[in-house]
Formats: sequence, structure tokens, C-alpha cells
Amino acid sequence: MTSHPTHEPGSVGAVTPRTAHFDRPLTFRSGAVLDAYDLVYETYGTLNERRSNAVLVCHALNASHHVAGYHADNPKNVGWWDNVIGPGKPLDTNRFFVVGVNNLGGCHGSTGPSSPNPATGKPYGADFPVVTVEDWVEAQARLADHLGIERFAAVMGGSLGGMQALQWTISHPGRIRHALVIAAAPKLTAQNIAFNEVARQAIITDPDFHGGHYYEHGVKPKRGLRVARMIGHITYLSDDVMATRFGRALRSGDYNFGFDVEFEIESYLRYQGEKFAGYFDANTYLLITRALDYFDPAKDFDGDLNRALATAEAGFLVVSFSSDWRFAPERSRAIVEALLHNDHDVTYAEISASAGHDSFLMDDAHYHAVVRAYLSKIDLG
Repeated sequence: MTSHPTHEPGSVGAVTPRTAHFDRPLTFRSGAVLDAYDLVYETYGTLNERRSNAVLVCHALNASHHVAGYHADNPKNVGWWDNVIGPGKPLDTNRFFVVGVNNLGGCHGSTGPSSPNPATGKPYGADFPVVTVEDWVEAQARLADHLGIERFAAVMGGSLGGMQALQWTISHPGRIRHALVIAAAPKLTAQNIAFNEVARQAIITDPDFHGGHYYEHGVKPKRGLRVARMIGHITYLSDDVMATRFGRALRSGDYNFGFDVEFEIESYLRYQGEKFAGYFDANTYLLITRALDYFDPAKDFDGDLNRALATAEAGFLVVSFSSDWRFAPERSRAIVEALLHNDHDVTYAEISASAGHDSFLMDDAHYHAVVRAYLSKIDLG
């Protein structure tokens, strides 16, 4: 993720997370019920008098509600999509009221596995319900109610966030005017599910996992979480980017004939894994990767994506990236074809980019121009 100086003119500046508490029980798709829960969120810009300019930004696997700006107590903690959101940026906060939310099951303040279970007084751990994209959308709709937003001007996100935007058009077609589905897919391929399973097994088989109740033991399955992050990170980058940034460069200039770090790419992956294991919750990683696996809106329509999207009312911007091999452009084109089958209003952009799946986070002039142009045409009347 590209960092930006806190004094940048296009920054929304210092932001403060807020917490919304909900006492109305939420029934998950699995049948589990959460009697009460909290959602942590941030907002940027001003909600207009007609309440017609709200945009919901949905996060991907390891991101959070902190989408733009920085925290006053930690100016280096810049929002994960700060290069897209702010005054004069593609999602212009001079025009739009932007909402970022940490999903249920997360580890950035919203109710999740590390939260106290009212029934036991101990952290939920493995007892936290398995969540789906549909569950997240329902919780987000309740947050919209809490904020007095009847209808979003747009819901947008990249990767898993794009899947949530797509689900909004199915679950609440009348509450979303536009969907920006970026670097996403209508469902995971078998290969993607396989990557997620290997990552989960790395965590589950860590001796410090303790069946998901490691909080009670005062430990974290950091070894497994490090490996899971390393596996994931490899899939987010393209081969070209790895070759350009690291190639076969050796740290010491020659072989040491051992199994410690030899290549620069090994050093990078270990660093990323160590950093990730220091702040992310292992149970949350399990939940979110399983939500990815389960996402398949066509499943309830006998596998027919055309039927799944038939009732959508939103306009769509679908964006893919040429080097994204995890959510390849043909996956986005499948969404576009289903939308066109239903005569929906859809704009499609396939961006030539070298960064792989992470391209949706990068500063790319063409990509940003497409998003800016689409959002600028949204009528807020």
C-alpha cells in the first residue's frame, strides 16, 4: 500500500474511528445468531441535506475501517485506500460522504473472535459464527440505518470488497445506486480455494492455535499466521513485479549453503509475515478466507449468474487488471456478461498494470482516471 505524507493537500487529515452498537439480533446465513455486536467505522466528507451522497467502501481480507486520512496519535497510520479517497481525489470527499467499516469477525474493533462472549465472559475464539459476505452486507445495511442513509450513491471495494459491492446489488437492490466492483470475481476458482485452505492449515496446525481458543493460553499462533500471510502475499503479486523488485538477488552476494534467508525475496516474505502476525488475529484470518470461499451469488440460482443479477438496479463499474492472476480479467468479464444479459448499465475497464492483484491499491493514472470519471457522473440530486 502506498503511503502519503500527512500534510498532503489531498488528505482528509486526522480521523477518529467511531463505534456503533447494535442490540437487534443478527441471524447469520449459517443459522447462528449474534444477539448484540459493535461495528467500528470512519467517515470522511459531509453528508448532504438530501443524504444522497454517501459512498460505502468495503474492505478486503486484511484491511479495516481505516480507509483514508491518518490517526492523530499515529500519523504514520495512513488509510489503506488514501490514494483514492480525499479532497480532489478519484473518490472526492468534497462531493461525497464516505463510510469505511470494519466487518463483523474482524480484529480492528468490530465484534469478532477476540471479543468477549457474553455467555462465557471469555473471548469467542472458535465459537464466533462463520460469516459470509451476505452477513456482512446485512450488518452494513444496519450501519447505514444508524447513520440515516436510506440509499448509497455507491458501494465500492477491491477484491473481497468488490464482492461485497456486488452482493449489495443483490441483497438490497433498492438501496444502492452504483456499484464499483474492482479486481473481484463472481466466485473463487478451485485454485483460489486451495490457496486459502493451505493458509488455514498453516494456522490450525500451529501448536499455539489451541483449537482457536489461544487467547486463554496467552499465546498466538504466530508461526502459522506468518506462513499464511507469506502464501497470500505471493498470490497478490505478479511474477513480473517479483522479478523486477527482487529477481534472484542474494542477500550476501553468494550461496551460504543453508536454510536461513538467502534470497531477497525470502527476506521480504519473512518480513511481511512477521509484521502481519504482529497485528492480525488468526481466527479472523480463518473467518475471512472462508467467507471468500463461500461467496457465490449464483449458488441460490442453480449456478446461473444471469438470474442472480437479474434484480439488480444499480449502475456498475467493473475494473480488472491485466496481471492479476488471482482474480483474472476473465473473472470480471463473467460479471460484465451477466450484467449485459440483463440489460444493466455497466462500464468495464481492463487496466494494463504490472502489480498483480495488488494493482487496485496502487497509484495508476489510468485506473484512477476511470474511477474518477465514473464517480464524477453520479447524479446526487
